[in-house]
Amino acid sequence: MFLNKIGGLVNEFISVIVFSFLDLLDFLLSYVYKALDLLIESEWKSRDSSNIPVPESKSLVRITCSKRQLEEISNTLYARPTLLSKLPISSSETGNQSNPKFTLGFRTLPSPRWSDCHCKTCTSWCCSMKETLFVKAISSQEVQEDVVFIHGFISSSALWTETLFPVFSQKARLKYRMLAFDLLGFGRSPKPADSLYTLSEHLDMIHDSVLRPYNVKSCHIVAHSMGCLLALALAAANPSSIKSLTLIAPPCQSSGSEEDAMRRLAPRRVWPLLSFGVSVACWYEHISRTVCLVICKNHRIWEFILKVVTANRLRIRLIEAFFLHTHNAAWHTLHNVICGTSRKMEEYLEKVRKQSKFPITIIHGERDVLVPIECCYNVQSRVPRSKLRVLRKRDHLTVIVGRCHALAQELEEFWNSCE
Repeated sequence: MFLNKIGGLVNEFISVIVFSFLDLLDFLLSYVYKALDLLIESEWKSRDSSNIPVPESKSLVRITCSKRQLEEISNTLYARPTLLSKLPISSSETGNQSNPKFTLGFRTLPSPRWSDCHCKTCTSWCCSMKETLFVKAISSQEVQEDVVFIHGFISSSALWTETLFPVFSQKARLKYRMLAFDLLGFGRSPKPADSLYTLSEHLDMIHDSVLRPYNVKSCHIVAHSMGCLLALALAAANPSSIKSLTLIAPPCQSSGSEEDAMRRLAPRRVWPLLSFGVSVACWYEHISRTVCLVICKNHRIWEFILKVVTANRLRIRLIEAFFLHTHNAAWHTLHNVICGTSRKMEEYLEKVRKQSKFPITIIHGERDVLVPIECCYNVQSRVPRSKLRVLRKRDHLTVIVGRCHALAQELEEFWNSCE
């Protein structure tokens, strides 16, 4: 007990020093990127063209800031109190408490931006007249029901297509049409520079790219991590259309402000290391942009190194999916969806409890340090009919990747029991 207290004090002391330095670094980087954006993107505007073709329809490339979008912007996107926010020089870059002024209308930014990757994989959506999500569908002529798979934060449909899809039984392949897609801003889906990546934008794209084109009237939903938030929002909006809900590691925090949700998710501590990484990603816009500049913009180099180091195809595909996003998409989705939905989660869970009867299964890994088990208990307490399974020796990712065959069999049995 005494050693734990000493360790906690040491962790807190070192954290104060490290994050004070990061506060200053992020503040300085804000001006570096402001200068680079002005220099590089003003040149782009003067040419009034881009090396990347832009679709005729600007609905994704230039998003209108409607009143609904402004209401869905999380306070944590701009209000992140730091050491520098207490100084006279405080500004939006230092984490002050005042939101920037938005104007209704169009903003103009190049898509992709100079700090994003311009390879064919990352910009294929720019060359297409179809401004829809990338969808992978497996079906047969005898298909009877639909299953929609929603991946989590900084991931892609490969989480499902490379793990579960190959191991589903032939009977399941004949009975179910399985639909996995890349969320807006991730994988091979569009990554508009001007999107605010709010919850409604993600839901609208799912409806316009998956549910409506594939004529999905009712379906089972399987979701992981952040995808669980989208799944619950879909279920709350259309309870009669859901046959079952499988939530894997749902980050559904108890009621509270967006700022409280971010502090629980990212406590500004150097240990454990995963918490440190999440804290940097949540609190520092410009440091995280630098990480994306180094990793995501040069993902082809990292993928080549990865293929030299390992021959594991599954590991390669999952890590490749990690590279295929932009900083703008990740930053806004993190705050507007993961942190922003904390104020709506009670409403969603209440609607699911009162207005529907579909079965709900919650799966969580015992060693998951990214999403605390309390999040699962929160869902179970709000919707008592949900069933929780905590898997031993499994973490946030191995709850799926480490048990593909077992999970596929469990899902098939669960879907069959819903008939």
